[in-house]
Amino acid sequence: MELALAHFSSLRISAVTSLRSTYSHQTKTPMKPNCVSSEHLLKISNKFPSFGLYRHRTGFKHAPKQRNFIWASSQVGAAGSDPLLNKLSAFRDACWRFLRPHTIRGTALGSVALVARALIENPNLIKWSLLLKAFSGLLALICGNGYIVGINQIYDIGIDKVNKPYLPIAAGDLSVQSAWFLVIFFAVTGLLIVAFNFGPFITSLYCLGLFLGTIYSVPPFRMKRFAVAAFLIIATVRGFLLNFGVYYATRAALGLSFEWNAPVAFITAFVTLFALVIAVTKDLPDVEGDRKFKISTLAAKLGVRNIAFLGSGLLLLNYIAAILAAIYMPQAFRRNLMIPAHVILASCLLFQTWLLERANYTKEAISGFYRFIWNLFYGEYAIFPFI
Repeated sequence: MELALAHFSSLRISAVTSLRSTYSHQTKTPMKPNCVSSEHLLKISNKFPSFGLYRHRTGFKHAPKQRNFIWASSQVGAAGSDPLLNKLSAFRDACWRFLRPHTIRGTALGSVALVARALIENPNLIKWSLLLKAFSGLLALICGNGYIVGINQIYDIGIDKVNKPYLPIAAGDLSVQSAWFLVIFFAVTGLLIVAFNFGPFITSLYCLGLFLGTIYSVPPFRMKRFAVAAFLIIATVRGFLLNFGVYYATRAALGLSFEWNAPVAFITAFVTLFALVIAVTKDLPDVEGDRKFKISTLAAKLGVRNIAFLGSGLLLLNYIAAILAAIYMPQAFRRNLMIPAHVILASCLLFQTWLLERANYTKEAISGFYRFIWNLFYGEYAIFPFI
């Protein structure tokens, strides 16, 4: 692109020089070497706004943006040329937002970390035939996750129009009928996968998770209206059931009976408390809508600042406990990884809390703080297999 522009600019320079030469011969007027000033060239250049020499030079740093704009315009045109493809693309995007990707990342990363831990503990039992079973288990967990977050959006349309207008149902990008089809599909698919692959005990745990996710959102229960009940449900599903269930299923697939060990007990307790913090801090950006629809959350009652400090304090206790566990149980944990990793994570938490305070708890700062809490959550699972 730049080469073509440069080539065209050079042609224009030659053209301007030729015109200048012809004009001087016709008028027989002596010319000074500098009679065509840079201002005159700029005026001529402006007659060709797309390819002007000076515009090209001074606007070079903006060229990538121009190219991106041209590419985006061509993409929009291409999509618009086929209505069916356009509709399918829009539906796919709405479904992805409906799944709440940040929760899927937590579920997927948690299950992969626990499976990896079980395999690291028993490397002699690893078989390629287990890969399909592991993948089916991950798919079932994503389906369960999709059902829980989906059913919540169906019954929270009014609240989401205030708190999260970008969600697909609230934004009008996904109909309620389509949302019901998706959540039923997720629930049935997940249950069938678990029932046919993981036995009655894991199936009962899976059903318990779906049940808790249902009473969290669906009337007449709608336990999310009550702060303590909501926290306990989220902590149980994302903390205990996920970690215990995945580790149990992995050991069963390896032909081993379940037994607790220090790292698995640690991650289950750590993530359960962490899920409690997520349950507390998730309401920070939603105070306006929760108050409007009379949803009783701690953030609405006690204020954003107090809940932010409460969440940060609980997480800090979690990190201190992890460091102490590495110090006093060297036979169970790798000190050289566990101590510095949790010191770094705790330091990042304190820094983000300070930034939130400095930003005076604006909605953008609160949303950024909540996203960072999830990043810490991902980080813990990332280091877990190696501690």
